[in-house]
Amino acid sequence: MLERIREGSQGGLAMGILGLVILSFVFAGVGSYVNSSADEAAATVNGDEVSKTALERAYQNERKRMESQFGDAFATLASDAAYLQQFKQGILDRLIGEKLLVQTAQELGLRVSDEQIKQTIVGMQEFQIDGQFNNERYLALLRQAGFQTTDFRDYMRVDMTRKQVSLALLGSEFALNGETEMAYQLQQQTRDARYLVVPSASFTEQISLTEDQISDYYQANISQFDTQQQVSLAYVELSLTDLLPLIDVSDEEAEEYYQQNLQSFRSDEERRASHILFESAEDDEGLKMQAEQALAKAQAGEDFASLAKTHSSDTFSAENGGDLDWFARGIMDPAFEDAAFGLAKVGDISSVVKSDFGYHIIMLTDVKPEEITPFSDVKEQILSEVKTEKAKEEFYGLQQRIAQVAFEMPDHLDEVAAIADKSIEKTTLFSRNQAPQVVADGNVLNAAFSPELIYEGVNSEVIELADNHIMVVRVAKHEPERTRALDEVSAQIKTRLVAQASQQAARDWALVALNSLQQGEALALQDLAIEWQEQQAIARTGSTVEQNIVEQVFKLGEGEDSNAAVADLKNGDVSLVQLTKINQVAEADSNQLASLQRRLSSARAQFLYGDFIESLKAKAEIAVYQ
Repeated sequence: MLERIREGSQGGLAMGILGLVILSFVFAGVGSYVNSSADEAAATVNGDEVSKTALERAYQNERKRMESQFGDAFATLASDAAYLQQFKQGILDRLIGEKLLVQTAQELGLRVSDEQIKQTIVGMQEFQIDGQFNNERYLALLRQAGFQTTDFRDYMRVDMTRKQVSLALLGSEFALNGETEMAYQLQQQTRDARYLVVPSASFTEQISLTEDQISDYYQANISQFDTQQQVSLAYVELSLTDLLPLIDVSDEEAEEYYQQNLQSFRSDEERRASHILFESAEDDEGLKMQAEQALAKAQAGEDFASLAKTHSSDTFSAENGGDLDWFARGIMDPAFEDAAFGLAKVGDISSVVKSDFGYHIIMLTDVKPEEITPFSDVKEQILSEVKTEKAKEEFYGLQQRIAQVAFEMPDHLDEVAAIADKSIEKTTLFSRNQAPQVVADGNVLNAAFSPELIYEGVNSEVIELADNHIMVVRVAKHEPERTRALDEVSAQIKTRLVAQASQQAARDWALVALNSLQQGEALALQDLAIEWQEQQAIARTGSTVEQNIVEQVFKLGEGEDSNAAVADLKNGDVSLVQLTKINQVAEADSNQLASLQRRLSSARAQFLYGDFIESLKAKAEIAVYQ
């Protein structure tokens, strides 16, 4: 083959073409060819590119998943450009990690067989109907995604090879039986304890503050007294559901709609066919000749299913004698489809047909004629559809008029409300990160906190909250960000300092009491009118005792010098905690231990995987481009 290429390159035509290519490089520069044809890189990993196209595709897919899972909560986050930049950077980091895994797999010489790829594709739910692999769906989805079958198999090979490394890592971690049993005992263990709650309020009267202390705290923590910018919004909201109750549809209108859209109530003719495929994206006379030979055998009476199993490149359908199941027009490759629907009767066999997938021989195996659903069966559906369509038409007309008057009369919402036949609603003052749910949409917040609405006092443009759901807003009141003066926050600071000093006094009392307890001395509980509270079988989670006390209980030991400690409580009080007994639990059954062992192994595997990726990054040459 190389000899033929070398001989061909010596011809006059080849030399002429080569000359033109060289001249074009001279005048245009090599860079123009490279830059115009190649996808720009978002990053390079040891010389391999992560393309911007791949990054954008992964970003859009992940964003759709987040929007589907978290809805408005993610939309609010996505309105923050800084968050989106961080979000996209995380996806790029993931793609870099995947590229490093592919390179590692190649270095290790890992491979995936054709049979493994085939079984994986057959098992993918995307290509199944009613739990069974459907070849028609497989080919249609590949065509929709822009894949040739060979390209998709190559993609699967790379992906599965990479996963061999990640699965090997995730599967290599384990937890020993002994440490699993120990972990179970620690998780299920309960403890008996007693504790005192020392109220900080008991010391409040002893606290005195000077103006200088309040002023010093204010100056040292002045950023704490910055207010966030706040707005109150007036808004008019309109949705399609507001209009539906006002729309009437007659039976005559429904009948007219049925006649005009009769095609929508027609179930198209479907056909079932089997085929023999000789796969090739390009014209190939050799494959075409093989197809002609197979066609001759079929026309001579040889079993079509046997010929498909022997000759077809479409291995999935070949196992079923070439069967492609039912399909209507618009599903298959146009050339294939025209040939299949051109067959007159069941059992007819086409000539050799060239499609984007290669050369086909098609046999018609069954036909479902078209059917038209009677008007009476779809009347209620049509009434609903016509009502919705009329409401949409009305909605779009109102939307255009609202957009016009919101712009032409920017100083108020009265005309907007009149057109929408809705009242003007108002919110209380709110900051951007504490918006009421009704105006929490990212686009609404962007408009509400824009300089135009705040400082020019105009209406917003029509904001689309969702399909057929709009809002126009204006700023009713604005409070700019500022630092509150000392006299505004003096009382707040005093309360805070008194609380801190009171808790410190309670802590000091508890520490003295702890020392007395360890020395075996009696405590003067009557001074504070407090008493020990006994608690049996305290668990790590789900206890009615405050969590700070629980955490302290499980830090203590059983020795006299280590069985008591002081803990701050969330409400500002202080507790003196003493452990009295550790309660061991009975041994777990095998199922409980097995479940815990799997969780421990999984957690360790995730840490190992993360550490492995970071180690690869540390050794790799990675360049990230803005």
